[in-house]
Amino acid sequence: MKKLIFLTIITLAFSITAFAQGDEESPNKRKATEADKIATFDKNGKIKRGAEIGDSKMVSLKKVIKNPEKYSGKMVRVKGFVVRSCQKEGCWAELGATKDAKQTVRVKMKDHNFFIPLKSAGYKVLTEGIFSIKTLSKEEVKHLIEDDGAKFEKINKNGTVTEISFLASGIELSKGD
Repeated sequence: MKKLIFLTIITLAFSITAFAQGDEESPNKRKATEADKIATFDKNGKIKRGAEIGDSKMVSLKKVIKNPEKYSGKMVRVKGFVVRSCQKEGCWAELGATKDAKQTVRVKMKDHNFFIPLKSAGYKVLTEGIFSIKTLSKEEVKHLIEDDGAKFEKINKNGTVTEISFLASGIELSKGD
C-alpha cells in the first residue's frame, strides 16, 4: 500500500511539473499548417484569417506611427500593405502605409492561432486589433532576425528593440494597389 501511495505521489508530481512547464508557452499556440502558409483567395479576392473584422474605429497608420501613445490599448481597424512577413510560419507581418514603407508596425496574430501566407509582401491589408508599444528582448530580436527574416530600424545597445506593435484579432489580405 505504501508503494502504491508513493507511486501515485511521484506520478502526480511529474504530471504537475510537466503541465507547469507547458504553460510557459501560450497554451493556445499552434503550428502553421501548409494550408496556412499559402495564398488561397476567396471568390471576392480576399484571404481572411482570424476573427471577422468588426466595426471598431478606423485609424490612419501614418497617424499611429506619428503618435502611437494615443492609440495604445485601443481596439481599432487599420489599412496598409504587408512590407515583410514571417518566412517560417506567417505569424507576423510588418505593416506599412505603402508597399515599400520604411516605417512599419509589427502585426502579430492573436494567441498565435492564425497565420498569413508566407508570400504576403505587397498585399493590401485590413486588420482589427490593439496597438501597443513593446520592448522586445534581445533573444526575441535575434529570433525574429535569424529565423523569420525581420528587419529593425534601430536596435538598442543592449540588443532590445522598442517598437509599435499591433495584436490582430482578424486580418483580411487582398491583391492590388
